[in-house]
Amino acid sequence: MPTCQNCGSFVTMQYARVFTPQGVDEPRVCPCCPDKVRDGAEIRTARSRRTA
Repeated sequence: MPTCQNCGSFVTMQYARVFTPQGVDEPRVCPCCPDKVRDGAEIRTARSRRTA
Protein backbone atom coordinates (compact mmCIF):
# COMPACT_ATOMS: atom_id res chain seq x y z
CA MET A 1 0.00 0.00 0.00
CA PRO A 2 1.34 3.44 -0.84
CA THR A 3 2.10 5.86 1.97
CA CYS A 4 2.88 9.57 2.05
CA GLN A 5 6.61 10.34 2.14
CA ASN A 6 5.98 13.38 4.37
CA CYS A 7 3.61 12.15 7.09
CA GLY A 8 3.42 8.38 6.56
CA SER A 9 -0.37 8.30 6.09
CA PHE A 10 -1.97 5.66 3.90
CA VAL A 11 -3.06 6.87 0.46
CA THR A 12 -5.11 4.99 -2.11
CA MET A 13 -3.60 3.53 -5.25
CA GLN A 14 -5.73 5.97 -7.30
CA TYR A 15 -4.37 8.98 -5.38
CA ALA A 16 -0.80 7.78 -5.86
CA ARG A 17 -1.39 7.16 -9.57
CA VAL A 18 -2.78 10.69 -10.11
CA PHE A 19 -0.41 12.71 -7.90
CA THR A 20 2.96 11.02 -8.47
CA PRO A 21 5.17 10.90 -11.54
CA GLN A 22 5.34 7.69 -13.50
CA GLY A 23 7.66 5.22 -11.78
CA VAL A 24 7.15 6.70 -8.30
CA ASP A 25 4.85 4.74 -5.98
CA GLU A 26 4.55 7.07 -2.98
CA PRO A 27 3.44 10.73 -3.10
CA ARG A 28 5.56 13.43 -1.47
CA VAL A 29 2.53 15.01 0.23
CA CYS A 30 -1.10 14.01 0.83
CA PRO A 31 -4.31 15.70 2.01
CA CYS A 32 -3.53 14.61 5.60
CA CYS A 33 -0.22 16.53 5.78
CA PRO A 34 -0.59 19.42 8.25
CA ASP A 35 2.55 21.31 7.17
CA LYS A 36 2.87 20.84 3.38
CA VAL A 37 0.56 21.51 0.43
CA ARG A 38 0.63 20.80 -3.28
CA ASP A 39 1.09 23.93 -5.39
CA GLY A 40 0.74 22.76 -8.97
CA ALA A 41 3.60 20.35 -9.58
CA GLU A 42 5.55 21.70 -6.60
CA ILE A 43 5.35 21.07 -2.85
CA ARG A 44 5.52 24.02 -0.48
CA THR A 45 5.20 24.71 3.24
CA ALA A 46 1.64 25.57 4.23
CA ARG A 47 1.08 29.23 5.04
CA SER A 48 -1.24 28.26 7.89
CA ARG A 49 -1.77 25.00 9.71
CA ARG A 50 -4.48 22.92 8.08
CA THR A 51 -7.13 21.19 10.17
CA ALA A 52 -8.84 17.92 9.43
